[in-house]
Amino acid sequence: MIIRAEHLVKTYLLGGQEVRALDDLSLEIEAGEMVAIRGPSGSGKSTLMNILGCLDRADSGRYFLAEQDVSDMSNNALAEIRNRRIGFVFQNFNLLPRMTALENVELPLHYAARRDAVQRAKEALLTVGLGDRMHHEPNQLSGGQRQRVAVARALVNDPSILLTDEPTGSLDSRTGEEILALFKHLNAQGRTILVVTHDSNVAAHCQREVYLHDGRVADPADPAVAAGQVAHDQETPWVAQPASH
Repeated sequence: MIIRAEHLVKTYLLGGQEVRALDDLSLEIEAGEMVAIRGPSGSGKSTLMNILGCLDRADSGRYFLAEQDVSDMSNNALAEIRNRRIGFVFQNFNLLPRMTALENVELPLHYAARRDAVQRAKEALLTVGLGDRMHHEPNQLSGGQRQRVAVARALVNDPSILLTDEPTGSLDSRTGEEILALFKHLNAQGRTILVVTHDSNVAAHCQREVYLHDGRVADPADPAVAAGQVAHDQETPWVAQPASH
């Protein structure tokens, strides 16, 4: 079991009011799975991702990563685990604009003082099919290419887990399919991949889905849960993104 979360609770104060982002949430993910974490806005997806990625801690409950309890680790210990075990991919790429693709991918290795940073960054870019774009800056790349650079950066430390937050949200449907195909390829190589999304079409590309509702794991077929999803979709209709590739 590479991820095991037990009875996680996370509460925030918003406008003086207590909001429970995670409410006694438990889940397990086996090594080598590709799993969608799906739910509407406010369901707790990003909060859960931050905890699973060792970016934040739950207020209560336990989190075991590769059978190691990381719940009470120091910030330095959590940072070391993140750097060694986990890669992150975000919706908006988070690339530095005045750096080339190669330089962006090298960054995590410089933080780790790796002497082979350039070679490993080149190999990561080759893995995602950008061998001919290494020296291009982000503004010289399409949206799909920028996301591939972000994936290469996430892979450069050879993590066992890839956490992705709405990774196709800024892409058109065709380019989004290409990125999901890339994730499937990386998963077939043995990496555990979590895809945080509100989109059932994206979730369908994964081996299974964990659906969140009001901070808990829920059954999307439950009438009350489904009604909440319908209401959310009506309030925030999906708008197609402009084409990029």
